[in-house]
Amino acid sequence: MDTIIGSLDVSKPANDVVCCPSNGSVSAIQDSVPTAPVTSWDATLGGHLARRLVQIGITDLFTVPGDFNLTLLDHLIDEPRLTNVGCCNELNAGYAADGYARARGVGACVVTFSVGGLSVLNAIAGAYSENLPVICIVGGPNSNDYGTNRILHHTIGLPDFSQELRCFQTVTCYQAVVNHLGDAHELIDTAISTALKESKPVYISISCNLAGLPHPTFNRDPVPFYISPRMSNPNGLEAAVEAAAQFLNKAVKPVLVGGPKLRVSKACDAFVELADASSYAVAVMPSAKGLVPEDHPHFIGTYWGAISTAFCAEIVESADAYLFAGPIFNDYSSVGYSLLLKREKAVIVEPERVTIGNGPTFGCVLMKDFLRALAKRIKSNISSYENYHRIFVPDGVPVRFGPREALRVNVLFQHIQKMVSSQSAVIADTGDSWFNCQKLKLPKGCGYEFQMQYGSIGWSVGATLGYAQSVPEKRVISCIGDGSFQVTAPDISTMMRQGHNTIIFLINNGGYTIEVEIHDGPYNVIKNWDYKALVDAIHNGEGKCWTTKVRCEEELVEAIEIATGDKKDCLCFIEVFAHKDDTSKELLEWGSRVSAANSRPPNPQ
Repeated sequence: MDTIIGSLDVSKPANDVVCCPSNGSVSAIQDSVPTAPVTSWDATLGGHLARRLVQIGITDLFTVPGDFNLTLLDHLIDEPRLTNVGCCNELNAGYAADGYARARGVGACVVTFSVGGLSVLNAIAGAYSENLPVICIVGGPNSNDYGTNRILHHTIGLPDFSQELRCFQTVTCYQAVVNHLGDAHELIDTAISTALKESKPVYISISCNLAGLPHPTFNRDPVPFYISPRMSNPNGLEAAVEAAAQFLNKAVKPVLVGGPKLRVSKACDAFVELADASSYAVAVMPSAKGLVPEDHPHFIGTYWGAISTAFCAEIVESADAYLFAGPIFNDYSSVGYSLLLKREKAVIVEPERVTIGNGPTFGCVLMKDFLRALAKRIKSNISSYENYHRIFVPDGVPVRFGPREALRVNVLFQHIQKMVSSQSAVIADTGDSWFNCQKLKLPKGCGYEFQMQYGSIGWSVGATLGYAQSVPEKRVISCIGDGSFQVTAPDISTMMRQGHNTIIFLINNGGYTIEVEIHDGPYNVIKNWDYKALVDAIHNGEGKCWTTKVRCEEELVEAIEIATGDKKDCLCFIEVFAHKDDTSKELLEWGSRVSAANSRPPNPQ
């Protein structure tokens, strides 16, 4: 599921030129819709920025107004090809831009100086960790105030305005402070092109008195970007492929494992080519779910150490060679550093580097080039998949209880499994939904997103908003815990304003369940809300929204029938009551191992 900038039909130009292809082979970024003549009103800094955003495939901006960005917002929303999506707070605007970038390939948010910028910072940090090109635009102080001794509102009371900039320097790959018209064109273009090249967030601050001013550099449509494509060192590529082919071809039962960096490397298609050519058993790391088609004939599930899909870990960890494409081995993905892998058996493919066993390492080798070239040199070996097929036992069915018994979470996800299709996408929030959604079998074309590296509780509300705004042809199914929902609930209202038909399963189990399983304490118990009544109050009779409460399987079946039938055009909010100790077995195992990793004593001095 490679991300494509400007990939939706609504953003394809009439001449079929797209902004950035999934394989990264074309580097020109052209206008995504036919352009209109630039008038004197358009030839402003704000108008130029708006046209640049449209040009790279952005059609929606997630915004929170503030006095420093109001004029800028006027000029951005004056661009007819941009839709303003007003959010309830800056954190959710950032999360929405994150979700939008996952589906569209790039996203943008607009906030005000300091109080807005520092509020959105957490979401931008998450986008950085997930390699998402999010353009964070901030309305900054009046250009005349820079270099003076004045103290401004929205600051910490010092005449130095650089605090916000310094904060963003650690979580963005480029920062542009535009307080002169003369270099605005260059700074904006450099920021946007850097976000696309690096697949990381950037920060653009625009002085509040400049957005509406014209300048000769803005008096025409922007010349299309040309981003020089990265290229592999041919000699290094050949050497890496030769060494890897020799290493893997002598193995008896090798396997392939896809990792989350397949996305940023635009190497998903190349990985599938290698899987087809090799016939190896194919698995994914948890944060790569959705990047590799699960209908591949040799797909065996998610490799997540002790909590892997049934029989997957046994096949991966017993292999005599494994190729990991784009892995991230952190404490979460390694289940507290407990993976039973040996470096001497591994081929580790990074976005621009390949390491074979304990060495050698080959640099300046792009992942997609390496995987495609290796596919032509690898020998077909079906042994690992045959071993998997030999030991595989089909999933069991949850034990059925009597009529109107309290609903169990595994029964809930059994019914969610029946809902997912090529026309849907699943968003899993930080918590037990991570583990339950991992077990869903995704049909071809079904989207899937969760934030594992950063793991910010509450991410899913904003991300659901942004993802649904980006792909209106898909129906988003979002699984959110009550603790997470309390962090970012207000932007349910923005979903209603935008007419989304998302289905939200709010799992009400009375606390931060994922934290309970790592380390329990009274701080993990939250005040229970009447979530259905809250959403009804937010709805307030405006827009299409349907809510219900579910306590047993019979009520769940009825709710799903209504949500997918009569209310298929509505935002559907289903509050599901679950026992506080009703968790997946995977969370129990994962929590105990992460707890052990967290509580390691200091090394002897």
